Amino acid sequence: MEKPCTSKVIEVTVISAEGLLITRREPVKKNAFVVVRSDPFNSKSTGMDTVGGNYPAWKEKLVLELPAHARFISVETHSGSKFIGSANIPVSDFSGGYLPDNYLSFLSYRLKDANGEKNGIINLSVMVKGTRGTMGGTASCSRPWKGVPVGGKVSDVDEGIVTGIPVYYQHN
Repeated sequence: MEKPCTSKVIEVTVISAEGLLITRREPVKKNAFVVVRSDPFNSKSTGMDTVGGNYPAWKEKLVLELPAHARFISVETHSGSKFIGSANIPVSDFSGGYLPDNYLSFLSYRLKDANGEKNGIINLSVMVKGTRGTMGGTASCSRPWKGVPVGGKVSDVDEGIVTGIPVYYQHN
């Protein structure tokens, strides 16, 4: 019998940031760092970039546990003790039924300051390294995704099952 899945292990590589400002006109000069949170009790941070100014680079890997109920991870940038900006990254952007474990997703997100104003961009990559079971060890609880039952059928055979891959549509 398989153990139930409670969390995934993710590897977030914080690559760099662009255009970070302390105020609307004052660029970050030094000591920028990033905090990545998968829930309120699970966070990791990068070291400080002391030379990158408002275009800091870290290229630092952070390994976090991602609870099964998590819908997003949050990324916050700081300069010393000052909050610069944050972004919420949907888990579905790097983990889902159509993305296998160990798939490396490169992502860039707009950061928003405390007032909700645009304040730079964060560049990172995320990889789901595996799944943890309730006993704390890695569990083999990834099951093939069967799709959505059609016409009220619910069975283990592939008849009447619709599968698909999300396609992004840009409306002009």
